[in-house]
Amino acid sequence: KSGPGHMEFNVKRLAADAGTFLSRAVQFTEEKLGQAEKTELDAHLENLLSRAESTKHWTERIMKQTEVLLQPNPNVRIEEFLYEKLEKKAPTRLNNHEQLGQSMIDAGNEYGPGTAYGNALVKCGETQKQIGSAEREFMQSTATNFLTPFRNFLEGDFKTILKERKLLQNKRLDLDAAKTRLKKARMADARAVAEQELRVTQSEFDRQAEITRLLLEGISSSHAHHLRCLNDFVEAQTTYYAQCYQYMVDLQKQLGSFPSTFSSNNNQSSTSTAASISVPTISTSAALPSPASGMGSPGFSGSRRARVLYDYDAAGSSELSLLADEVITVRSVPGMDSDWLMGERGNQKGKVPITYLELLN
Repeated sequence: KSGPGHMEFNVKRLAADAGTFLSRAVQFTEEKLGQAEKTELDAHLENLLSRAESTKHWTERIMKQTEVLLQPNPNVRIEEFLYEKLEKKAPTRLNNHEQLGQSMIDAGNEYGPGTAYGNALVKCGETQKQIGSAEREFMQSTATNFLTPFRNFLEGDFKTILKERKLLQNKRLDLDAAKTRLKKARMADARAVAEQELRVTQSEFDRQAEITRLLLEGISSSHAHHLRCLNDFVEAQTTYYAQCYQYMVDLQKQLGSFPSTFSSNNNQSSTSTAASISVPTISTSAALPSPASGMGSPGFSGSRRARVLYDYDAAGSSELSLLADEVITVRSVPGMDSDWLMGERGNQKGKVPITYLELLN
């Protein structure tokens, strides 16, 4: 609508809004200077506000660290963020496992898949690409079932809470300003107007406090929802790592068919095979060049002499520190972990890791 009456209404409304803003500003300033009293929120409402702020803080923190977990490269994260804001699909790129796998496959094909090394490279490359595919599925599941609900909370429910909390703050300033005007009123008519204004502002403040309280109590429902999302994340992560482990077990079994694959530094074949794997542990023969080959099972009888391959710093009083190239005496002890032997050097004695030793004849 237009016309003189409508324009006059808008002017009056603007003047009223300006007056309200000025009144709130004066009240806020006087409170900061200690020249005006401030209505305190009840303890329950304060606790709810504190819990909401804590929820916001940790939700943002968990989201950020999860994004770092899924994509460690900050430049790529920024690029993906820009594509998301522009509502465009980010270009598909190979992840690190897929890139490594492709390089292994290309190298294996060039060496010749008929050779032991070339064949092993191809098989390793195929497994790395499988792990890359599993990682991609894990990332997608986490983004959909974990990150998106957290982001929706921050951009939806919590923004509503912030809006209503700001409105509550304004209603509180209006209430305290009305109390101040009532204290300053001297004439009967002025006091009557101030008392009426105080009743109105008190009612509006109480109503807004109740609205804010109900929204803040809804944080409990958000926590319950986030708990379900956390369970989804754990399930996705469990599936991902189980897949990776199974892929690697299968790969070790395949590589075990090539005797030269895990040959030791003295050309002796490792006695450990992938077929013996029953728990997700890393085979020492695959991780190192079988330095203790020829030792057989750590349960050999009697004492043997062994050469130390690498320096080793004892982690406790029960262990023996080692220096590379020194020769010590070792023996097995019933009940000791299979990765350790009892070492002796003169009067010194302690546990030593078998991966640091080469048994001498």
